[in-house]
Amino acid sequence: MPDKLEEPLNIKKKDQHFIWHPFTQMKEWEQEPPTIIVKGDGVTLTDIEGKHYLDGTSSLWVNIHGHRHPHIDQALLAQINQISHSTLLGLANLPSITLAEKLLQIAPTSESPPEKLAKVFYSDNGSTAVEVALKIAFGFWQYQGKNERRKKLFISFENAYHGDTIGSVSLGGIDLFHQTYGPLLFETIKVPAPTCYRCPIGLQYPSCNMACIDEVEKTMQAHQHQCAGLIIEPLIQAAAGMLTAPPGYLKKIRALCTRYNILMIADEVATGFGRTGKMFACEHEGVVPDLMALSKGITGGYLPLAATLTTQRIYDAYLGEYAEFKTFFHGHSYTGNPLGCAAAIANLEVFEKEETLKNLQAKIQFVKETIDPWKHWTHVGEIRQAGFMIAIELVSDKRTKQPYALEKRMGGLVCQEAKERGLILRPLGNVVVLMPPLSIEMADLETMVSIVGDAIKKVTA
Repeated sequence: MPDKLEEPLNIKKKDQHFIWHPFTQMKEWEQEPPTIIVKGDGVTLTDIEGKHYLDGTSSLWVNIHGHRHPHIDQALLAQINQISHSTLLGLANLPSITLAEKLLQIAPTSESPPEKLAKVFYSDNGSTAVEVALKIAFGFWQYQGKNERRKKLFISFENAYHGDTIGSVSLGGIDLFHQTYGPLLFETIKVPAPTCYRCPIGLQYPSCNMACIDEVEKTMQAHQHQCAGLIIEPLIQAAAGMLTAPPGYLKKIRALCTRYNILMIADEVATGFGRTGKMFACEHEGVVPDLMALSKGITGGYLPLAATLTTQRIYDAYLGEYAEFKTFFHGHSYTGNPLGCAAAIANLEVFEKEETLKNLQAKIQFVKETIDPWKHWTHVGEIRQAGFMIAIELVSDKRTKQPYALEKRMGGLVCQEAKERGLILRPLGNVVVLMPPLSIEMADLETMVSIVGDAIKKVTA
């Protein structure tokens, strides 16, 4: 917390002078005093001037059980009294071992092939978790026979977002974020995303019978001998605007990957740890990917940590004599950080002790029933929900689905109005996103939903 003797206005000026904020037009940022958060308690944030806000974004989708949860606080203090960091390069540490075992115990399973997830590789954020999966998948095929070494391409979806490192950006499909860096990126194969509201092939669900997946299969069939993997955000493309896939789509993708011998990478960075109503989104359709990227909620919103889970088959491809140099040459200084792992272990313990997923179901249903009538509002184009991931897309013309011009910043205006009413949100263009901590009490949830609705009505009136 900043020195209490220093005026809030001076602190705000220092922020504007020294810090470059992510995904922020800094010319605009410098024109208005920023909101500086100094405290969190449960689902409430407090700024430097003492104003309270409900945390409607889970502090960018990471907070699970609320701020300052006593069990996670105590776990971190206990670990600090032991050791705060020890490298995994040539050494091991207890929290990383315990967490790896717990992650594999709760990982998705299925009664039929493919095999279960069996190994954990640690990193520190969602982008690196994806980057690790990308490199592991690529290397796997290079250690196979001569024909398999041709498998160097990756299939990803239009509108996808997998992070901001060069590898993860290469897999992405949001031009606004990525087109500037085109010359730096490697080639990938893009396929249509299953976005039913604005269907990329102009059909209507459910009469379309998920024809969009036929395009994916054609691509796989044509490139199966060159494709190392396919990466997908299961159930919902989060950063693209919470674009939901129809039921059964994910399971069909898994079957196609198996049929055409292409590794399936599930990017569960945003969807993992209860966000969709189950621990992992893949569980909704009984899917086990070959690799799974995890981060965001893994520590309950306390510390940076990520994990990439993979199967024994893939791991075994890297085993060999020293002189073969099959080592996976990848790592980070803070890989398997004991503090991060201790927080993640405590996070999973809270899930179990407080029956978080069981108690979440009524909240999911409440939101669904409450906001469903909003779809009839003049400027609400579509409402999308996957568990506790909720999005309201605003349009200028409901009949034609014409979006507001991005320059109008309608989503931003709604979020600004909500902030004035005591709720922190962050939009995705014209899409208003609500993603509260899973632990939120029903009274606070009712308040959040009410503020969102009132803000939309005022801004679009």
